Amino acid sequence: MVAQKDYHLVVLGGGTGGYVAAIRAAQLGFCVAIVEQEQLGGTCLHKGCIPTKALLRTAEVWSTVHHASTFGITIGEATLDFSQAMSRKADIVKQLYKGIQFLMKKNQIDVIAGRGRLMGPSIFSPQAGAVRVQETSGDSQILTPRFTLVATGSTPKELPGLDFDGVFVLHSDHALSMTVLPLSAIIVGGGAIGVEWASLWNDMGVKVTVVEFMPSLLPAEDAEVSAELTRSFKKRKIQVLTETRILSDTLEKHGDGLTVQVRKGDHVETLSASVLLVAVGRTPNTQDIGLEAIEMPLHQGAIVVNGDFQTAEKNIFAIGDVIGGLQLAHVAAHEGIHAVEVMAGLHPAPLNESWIPRCTYTRPEVASLGLTEAQAKEQGYTVKTGKFSFKANGKALILGEPNGFVKIVADSIHDDLLGIHMIGPHVTDLVSEAALAKVLDATPWEIGITVHPHPTLSEAFGEAALAVNGQSIHI
Repeated sequence: MVAQKDYHLVVLGGGTGGYVAAIRAAQLGFCVAIVEQEQLGGTCLHKGCIPTKALLRTAEVWSTVHHASTFGITIGEATLDFSQAMSRKADIVKQLYKGIQFLMKKNQIDVIAGRGRLMGPSIFSPQAGAVRVQETSGDSQILTPRFTLVATGSTPKELPGLDFDGVFVLHSDHALSMTVLPLSAIIVGGGAIGVEWASLWNDMGVKVTVVEFMPSLLPAEDAEVSAELTRSFKKRKIQVLTETRILSDTLEKHGDGLTVQVRKGDHVETLSASVLLVAVGRTPNTQDIGLEAIEMPLHQGAIVVNGDFQTAEKNIFAIGDVIGGLQLAHVAAHEGIHAVEVMAGLHPAPLNESWIPRCTYTRPEVASLGLTEAQAKEQGYTVKTGKFSFKANGKALILGEPNGFVKIVADSIHDDLLGIHMIGPHVTDLVSEAALAKVLDATPWEIGITVHPHPTLSEAFGEAALAVNGQSIHI
């Protein structure tokens, strides 16, 4: 006899989007269950955001140690203990994981370890959305919720001919589990994941080559930001090959590494490295979760939803990487909150993509939101821009990180903010002020007259806003 239990909400997937949605639902009085086949926290906590940033912090400290003499500090011979860095990363993940487990107990959310699959209308439920769970323990049960939320996330995308083997051809999960640093690496893909690994490995002494098919690194970012990051990488001896195609059928593995050919125009060259990391995006996890049972519409592999994250089945919602779009943890969290509030009969404000910050944790960091200058012009805006270099910012000079800038794109007719783009020290923190300005519909003038304390990096944002109208003081 298969056990059956009723809930207000069942969440498939306990990643950032799933567990945040579950907590908000519990706050609203829902009886909630999460079905998770691996660990609460999902990719972000265990295989993405947190562990990579922990290693990036190690890389940052290592770089600072190498440049300690510029601060008047003389250090003896320093060594990098990669195993200790990995242990520190694991400790951070463990602490945050315990925190999520506590939140589940605090909010009385049932966490069911196993794989869940959606069911169509049946004797268990007249509507689609019941969930059959094959538990890790071997038991099976059926959950019959009023609402179902699909938050199954994504997995690294594979390129034909570059099959992952975890030894020579890696995805980011493999890279995070390495016990020894490679001597050299080819990174296929110059998006956020690719450039973060390039920055991290380069700081740790790995010889890195980035191969990007598009004309620039971070092709979704403003052209000036992409150009600045490329200059920084080349100065750090990272080889950057843009407008270059990897010829996957030329891949050859040997005892201590691999070779592969790349093509740029008519020029073909052979690259050699210890490992090849494929970082060309992520694929929504829609396989084997029962979507075929309810004939759920997909678009380019992602679940189709409306502005409230509702699928074609009104009681089934979907959020996060599984619906495509901006595959970011903070986006999934806000999507989850919005979806649950709709289920509860509330009327949350639509999630505006132009309000969402995008962060890349390279050295220097990159952060942005809204339209690039090129996108604004393509959409018919008459634009004006303001730009302020960190070379003129006292705090950046004090930190020893003067490279980069803040750029603001505005509508020259209505003075509306269209986009904010930053590259430089701690801009992934600074961008939150930009996000608030966008939500409050602030004008560059209003940002400019806001008092920014001195000396701080935030002054660069205020100065860039003043520069939009030619009023910047320090340029």
